Amino acid sequence: MTSASSTHWVLTFVCEDKPGIVHAISGAIVAANGNITESSQFASEDTGRFFMRLQIESAAPREHFENQLIPVAERYGMTWQLDEVGRKMKTLVLVSKSAHCLNDMLFRQRGGQLPIEIPAVFGNHPDLGDLAKFYSVPFEEHAIKGEGEKRAFEQMLRTYIKSAGVELIVLARFMQVLSPEFCAEFEGKIINIHHSFLPGFKGANPYAQAHARGVKLIGATAHFVTAALDEGPIIEQNVVRVEHSDSKKRLVSIGQDVESKTLTQAVRWFAERRVLLDGDRTIIFS
Repeated sequence: MTSASSTHWVLTFVCEDKPGIVHAISGAIVAANGNITESSQFASEDTGRFFMRLQIESAAPREHFENQLIPVAERYGMTWQLDEVGRKMKTLVLVSKSAHCLNDMLFRQRGGQLPIEIPAVFGNHPDLGDLAKFYSVPFEEHAIKGEGEKRAFEQMLRTYIKSAGVELIVLARFMQVLSPEFCAEFEGKIINIHHSFLPGFKGANPYAQAHARGVKLIGATAHFVTAALDEGPIIEQNVVRVEHSDSKKRLVSIGQDVESKTLTQAVRWFAERRVLLDGDRTIIFS
């Protein structure tokens, strides 16, 4: 049994799958006087890698805990992270004009339902400044009208991310394409949301196109951003059935709801250290 002074940790790691991993990591936790409160694991037959997420209560200081973990991590070539359960992750949000995703995240952050801290919202239009102000979050407008301004914007982002300690970047209907260099630099740390239609519609007014074609399912996909537009590893997807009687306005409303829900869930899982990358796909310990 742990004491009232215990810290609740979350440990995640990825390594080559081989015998003895769970036994070794369990021994390190016991040596740190830790008690496992939650455990999830997965061995990928496709890539031969082993994934694990543990929540552990321990009264040992962080340095002592890490000293027990390091020899095991080195023995098995693990990529690992140790964090406190519930710690709010520094999250920068980029927006354009659509408010629904930003509003949902700000509302849930303020209500304690989303373990993130949003130090700022950056927009390439001024439209959502009042919404951010309502939630007492700083808003900055950065117009992007050409390649020169885009390069300057991305350089500003790099500086801000470093100075503010940003751990996650969320594109909450940010209607700009980030450069391949920026995507590569922050690989696995940028989450985007986009609508998902069957069949797919691109360009302006996708909901109008969907209405005209009589689409029966609309949905949304949250994914990591890569240089390949909208093709990064998928974190979460949702779908909703619609009827022939639904107007274009109704389709937009349904679509915005599912986009908000999907993006917020993806951000929550990431902030809780429940998302691990396995090549071009994700392992989600939900």
